[in-house]
Amino acid sequence: MVAQRVVIVGGTGGIGGALAEALVAAGHRPFLVARDAERIAAAAERLGCEGAACDAVDVDALAACVEQAAGRLGGLDGIVNCAGSILLKAAHLTTAAEWQATLAANLTTAFACVHAAGKSLRQQGGAVVLVSSAAARVGLANHEAIAAAKAGIIGLTLSAAATYARSGIRFNAVAPGLVRTPLSRAVIASEPAEKASIAMHPLGRLGEPGDVARAIAWLLDPAQSWVTGQVIGIDGGLADLRVRTG
Repeated sequence: MVAQRVVIVGGTGGIGGALAEALVAAGHRPFLVARDAERIAAAAERLGCEGAACDAVDVDALAACVEQAAGRLGGLDGIVNCAGSILLKAAHLTTAAEWQATLAANLTTAFACVHAAGKSLRQQGGAVVLVSSAAARVGLANHEAIAAAKAGIIGLTLSAAATYARSGIRFNAVAPGLVRTPLSRAVIASEPAEKASIAMHPLGRLGEPGDVARAIAWLLDPAQSWVTGQVIGIDGGLADLRVRTG
């Protein structure tokens, strides 16, 4: 087995952290990126990997960080964007600042990863995985801002997959349902809210970070060399299934 060298943006979050742990356990070499330098240092030390602090909203800064990672790892095989946010508000209650922040945290960081991949992976190829959402694939009330940002990630994935196919860079996305992470804690803070969220998922449970991390790891694997331009729902059936309740 050849160890994969993968930059994980949002590498200290719920899904990013689970992915980093899975890659290390499999003998791979993740490079963690997040805004908080202390959290990055602690996570990298705990996992025995490398990392750097960078705000992925800054497109040029992330490109430089990815180049730094490639230099420290002796090359690069993939990039994953696990940075993001959750905003559940009707459009008329969403402020202009909240809208811009949602786009920045989700869509701009995803574009920054595509931009960096185009610069760093064109010569040797590789894999890029972005994180969309089931909310981009099915209409959910009070999701306008986040659904728009996550839908943009789907369009970004498809276009990048076409642009860089001849360079050997594969672009795919996962579209999770609601996953138990620190980011989603406020959404399921009360028992009624948690029960309602679970009921939306036909398989009868919320996702765990490992559910999504395993799918991302599969897409990163060079064995999936014929998989590109795909959006895979890891959502307990939320986006596509309607089950009988009686």
